[in-house]
Amino acid sequence: MNLNDFDITSHSGLYVSKESHPTFGKKYIARFQYDKKRYVKVLGYEKRDKITLNGAINLIEKFKASIIKDSQEQDKKPTIKTTSKSSNINSEELKRLKDENNYLKSLLGDYKKLKAEDLTDGIQKIYDFQSLKAYQIELIKLQDWLEKENKRMIIIFEGRDASGKGGAIRRITRYMNNKHYRVVALGKPTETQRNQWFLQRYIEHFPTGGEIVLFDRSWYNRAMVEPVFGFCTPEEHEIFMEDIVNFEQDLVRQGMILIKLYFSVSKEEQKRRFDRRINDPLRQWKFSEVDMQAQDLWDEFSEKKYEMLRRTTSRSAPWHIIRSDDKQLARFEALKIILNSVDYDGRNYSLNFEANEDINISVQRELLQMRKTKDY
Repeated sequence: MNLNDFDITSHSGLYVSKESHPTFGKKYIARFQYDKKRYVKVLGYEKRDKITLNGAINLIEKFKASIIKDSQEQDKKPTIKTTSKSSNINSEELKRLKDENNYLKSLLGDYKKLKAEDLTDGIQKIYDFQSLKAYQIELIKLQDWLEKENKRMIIIFEGRDASGKGGAIRRITRYMNNKHYRVVALGKPTETQRNQWFLQRYIEHFPTGGEIVLFDRSWYNRAMVEPVFGFCTPEEHEIFMEDIVNFEQDLVRQGMILIKLYFSVSKEEQKRRFDRRINDPLRQWKFSEVDMQAQDLWDEFSEKKYEMLRRTTSRSAPWHIIRSDDKQLARFEALKIILNSVDYDGRNYSLNFEANEDINISVQRELLQMRKTKDY
């Protein structure tokens, strides 16, 4: 309500509303000024004709008295002065902030010349490395146990192109004893190898006692890549699918520790990673002709993936499905799966070895998802 909504009274500074006020219970109100300030007060009358001028004047006088009383009591209160102690606190806080700022600048160097996204990415990698270290220490303990017990371990890394296999292998082996592990990534078979038993060229790289071999792609090329691109006949593909489960069961029965990891990347994330490879000169070497066809042949690869997971997972050599759109979480789960594969000495039980069920997916759940959609 503004001043036009009030009638002037004979008492200086006092105005009475023409209409009932909707906010204050539809009651008439008085408006008055005191000490060049405007105040509004509810009179509590439902009918305007019951508001007497004397009643309104009494109201304003009571209000004035309350204002004067509050002002006098306020004057009696001691004034709070800024002490030297509070000044010291502010000065100390300012010094702390300056020191912190100088320390961060000494670490970041000439950070203004860097792209913000590069700086953010680099800092995030530091945190990622740090968070993995406790589990990487456990891998060294696992290696020591394998050597002491003369055990052999094979870890298979499978997945579509750009699913994060290589990055996971680098994080897993970063601090391991390089005398007791090997990474095997086989290229195209030679003419001699084409005329051998298919598995022979892989067996040549199997671990000896106390050793770990990590296969960056494995004999499962024959289950997915080769049939899609026509590098093997349908008969060769079917023979492999029929025989591989028994082959792996024999390996496990003879004491081999066999871990099969499948990195499951979504179609959308794979495309994003391909685009980055194409546009980033430091990553262009990763992009190949096969990559160019991966998105176009997505459905064909999905059909072979579904068949491979359904037919080649077994009790003795199960597939572990790792959703890898988030690379860091995928690496965590890969580490935990490997560490949970054996009961090595000196395990740090304060660490969390439980599977993240949003990332570490069972074969059954992955197959169910693939029946609904081919996005993975």
